[in-house]
Amino acid sequence: MLGIGAWKQRMTRPEDALPGRDTPIKPAHPHHVHGRSLSAEAFPGSETLLLGMGCFWGAERKFWSMPGVLTTAVGYAGGYTPNPSYREVCSGQTGHAEVVQVVYDPQQVDLDSLLRTFWESHDPTQGMRQGNDAGTQYRSAIYTSDEAQLVAAKASAKGFQAQLERAGYGAITTEIAPAGRFYFAEDEHQQYLSKHVDGYCGLGGTGVICPIGLSMGAAGV
Repeated sequence: MLGIGAWKQRMTRPEDALPGRDTPIKPAHPHHVHGRSLSAEAFPGSETLLLGMGCFWGAERKFWSMPGVLTTAVGYAGGYTPNPSYREVCSGQTGHAEVVQVVYDPQQVDLDSLLRTFWESHDPTQGMRQGNDAGTQYRSAIYTSDEAQLVAAKASAKGFQAQLERAGYGAITTEIAPAGRFYFAEDEHQQYLSKHVDGYCGLGGTGVICPIGLSMGAAGV
């Protein structure tokens, strides 16, 4: 049994999703940590990956100081409602996950390093929740920008699954798919844990080491 609020742990159907709006949310301020733009378009030659790890406040902090990461931003992806608000996403009626957009220089940081941080920083076996945060917006997700990223993400999941099973964990429930549109979250959520150093962070890993970098092959899961 899923218990109270179980309906928020079931994906809404496209025809039941909230209508949203035509006007996008546009960040009004540069990155609170390093002062650079939040937009991927500001970094020619960069690559982008969208990662859902539960509440996006803690997820963003995991990546903004990684060498080779040019900028980060939080927002919504994987659902149906155009230009949703935070309140709408939290209603469970948009289909979106809370994600961090990671814009990185592939000459300075490899995709494996980003994926390793992703897998080791949360529990990807919990379905539509992360810790005490329950709902479809908290699901684990990797949304990729190209086929190479997609293949690498699936291969990394296969390798990490084997490690999780040895540690007694169940099946990975992470959604791995090509990225659709990314919608920026409101300014108050951008780099939240830099603005509020004692703010809530719901991230909690499994303690299992991801074997990325070893010979795992490229087979999907």
